[in-house]
Amino acid sequence: MDGSGTAALMRGMIALTEAQEFVLAGCRAAEPVGVAVDDAYGLVTSAAVTSTEAVPPFANTAMDGFAVRSVDTESAPRRLDVVATLAAGAAPDVTVGPGQAVRIMTGAPMPPGADAVIMVELTELAEDGASVEIAQSVPAGNHVRGAGEDIAPGDKVFAAGTALSAGHLGVLASLGNYEVQVHPRPRVGVISTGDELIDGPGALAPGQIRDSNRHTLLALVAETGAEAVDLGLVADDEAAIRRAIADAPTRVDALISSGGVSMGAFDYVKVVLDELGDMRWMQVAIKPAKPLAFGLVGSMPVFGLPGNPVSSMVSFELFARPGIRQMMGYREPHRQRLSAVAATDLRRHRDGKTHFARVVAEPGGDGRYRVGFAGGQGSHQLHAMATANALAIVEDGDGVPAGEPVDILLLR
Repeated sequence: MDGSGTAALMRGMIALTEAQEFVLAGCRAAEPVGVAVDDAYGLVTSAAVTSTEAVPPFANTAMDGFAVRSVDTESAPRRLDVVATLAAGAAPDVTVGPGQAVRIMTGAPMPPGADAVIMVELTELAEDGASVEIAQSVPAGNHVRGAGEDIAPGDKVFAAGTALSAGHLGVLASLGNYEVQVHPRPRVGVISTGDELIDGPGALAPGQIRDSNRHTLLALVAETGAEAVDLGLVADDEAAIRRAIADAPTRVDALISSGGVSMGAFDYVKVVLDELGDMRWMQVAIKPAKPLAFGLVGSMPVFGLPGNPVSSMVSFELFARPGIRQMMGYREPHRQRLSAVAATDLRRHRDGKTHFARVVAEPGGDGRYRVGFAGGQGSHQLHAMATANALAIVEDGDGVPAGEPVDILLLR
């Protein structure tokens, strides 16, 4: 750390990593529950999944064609007798003998005696359907999917800590696992505070602004895979804030508050949270989103985010999102840092803080993203944050010149 960074921390700010570690220490993974497979998308397995079945459960054909004995194709072209037709879902009731073939549809089980399938494009069926001419020889196993070829009984299919995607759910269903043990989706409440805020399309009175943070944060919570719960907009009234926060643990598993975490004279959120919970009020050496509150009300994690719209979103990305993901059982709750190149100068001033610049990242020819400012970098300039698809991590100093490397957090 350079001298300006050290001085910043001496002025009462704490390092980003310290703040993140403190937050994660208070966000425990929820106790596992059994969830129906159709409700498990995006959830994280709490235990390994082991197969008790084979996939596929029987040898079947990967093609429409004719099931044959490969030895009978060695003298191709030749004509074979068609002794049956077998559709997917039907059980074979004949054995393929010498000089015989079974007409077979994709997915149908291989009939006894047959060890290969010749696809229909390499055959010519007689008009009466009694025989078929095969055009070329095929090896044993041709176009045959073996039983257990994908998954065998006893295979460890997914490890504990696996985030379930659509493909994972398909595998579980194919094994007959219609319930899976996962960490449940937490309910995360979002509340905004402030006399200056209104909600709705009505005309603004002098000094009023519309509450954008609550709507933004609800969407960000939903994006993590958690259940977003709107706890509404509360005025700067100590009793009203106390009621809202005291009631939150009966409705949600975690709480995000926007606004009221700075040193203002009417910041009753701090008063109430100090009364009801065990909170830590931090000044983190980052820009934007320097003020942060985190602690527990009972066992409920509470994230106190700043009120400026961009600060609120950046603070969510750095602290609330990882905390929520850890509650969901994710083993790596933070976004991965990616290497990028500054397409233009990413200038800044020295202030002892790490800056998270709102940037647009576009793929480059060398596999690294090229990034440039998305617009104005003020903590109130939400439009630039909406335009950005990444945060560039610009360490303390004069910034990153064009053409130089810079790490980013890709948001989408």
